[in-house]
Amino acid sequence: MRPAGSAWKSVLAATATAFTSPSHALFIDLACAWVCATGRRTICGMVAVMDPTSRGAHDAYHRLVRAGAWSLDALWGVIVTLAVAHVGPGPIVVVLDDTLLHRPGRKVDGAGSWRDAVRSTANRVVHARGLNLVVLAVRINPPWGGMPIAVPVGVSLHRKGGDTLGQLAAALVRRLAERLPERDFVLCADGAYATLAGQSLPRTTVVSRLRRDAALYGPRPPRTGRRGRPRLRGERLPTPPELAAGVVARDWSKVTVEWRGRTETRLVWSKEVLWFRVCRQALVRLVVMRDPKGLEPDDYFFTTDLLHHRPRHGRPGCHLRLRRPVGHRGLPPRRQATCRRRAATVLEAPGTRAGCRLGVLDARRRLARLPRRLRGPTCDDPP
Repeated sequence: MRPAGSAWKSVLAATATAFTSPSHALFIDLACAWVCATGRRTICGMVAVMDPTSRGAHDAYHRLVRAGAWSLDALWGVIVTLAVAHVGPGPIVVVLDDTLLHRPGRKVDGAGSWRDAVRSTANRVVHARGLNLVVLAVRINPPWGGMPIAVPVGVSLHRKGGDTLGQLAAALVRRLAERLPERDFVLCADGAYATLAGQSLPRTTVVSRLRRDAALYGPRPPRTGRRGRPRLRGERLPTPPELAAGVVARDWSKVTVEWRGRTETRLVWSKEVLWFRVCRQALVRLVVMRDPKGLEPDDYFFTTDLLHHRPRHGRPGCHLRLRRPVGHRGLPPRRQATCRRRAATVLEAPGTRAGCRLGVLDARRRLARLPRRLRGPTCDDPP
């Protein structure tokens, strides 16, 4: 294991690509002072703990943060590279949420009045003035054990009248996927970001909370061949609490989950459903988690990972096959070619039992126009 001083120097050296040489020297002073500061980590508070013989001008650090020659996007790219180095193989677990940064000044760009989730309760909503930030972080298990650590890899500012929280979150996830094109992700967020399941995020599995009154449906039924628009959803299902109430004891599975740095035993039941309002293109898996002791209420989650499930309402690949008409044998070659041209083309979906025969009715109409001696006897002919 490398000493802490050399590891810290290597981290600071990796950030040189986001700054110019003069700006990087000022950034190193601020970063070291940020670690050593014991009070509020403002510019003035960090300058106070710097070495007075080697520090720069006081206003140089203010100018660096306000209008310095450095790139925030490049700095996030360096942080992503450093954070992923401590993540093992397999999908990367990322967490997403928004927070309120209390900066009530009138001249603070982007400040507004937002709901304070810390001080608000179920019966009382508290608003505060500040910056509403959407934060995307990578979950890392520290080598010393205990609770996992969330290392931020992207931040976006939510403005009044601008992009929604879901749009900002989707942009952060797509940017992370561009920086790591060979990795898969598991995105964990609260119910406010459940709409990300229908955003088609690249190589990302979404895990979030499900509303207790969510309108759930069965899989999209197959096409009937009749006229009109096909159905987009199946039969209406009960609400998640009603579904959980109807599950018998033998259908629950006992699992061990991580909960704030410790392990807990829970009962789990899942079912594939269609949450049409959130993700109408594909099914999601409803997961009900129950406390075996009965002390805590049931939790309802969903995930877009169906464990290699093939959606019944998907559009599988199709291939063409030309059916041979009835009664073509014994005819001259020219007549056989005529019958083949007039026969219907049939689409068959691989992996289905009978295929998707879309041209059967048209084939029967065309064959009925041929003379009986060419098409042979059919079930529609009189005895």
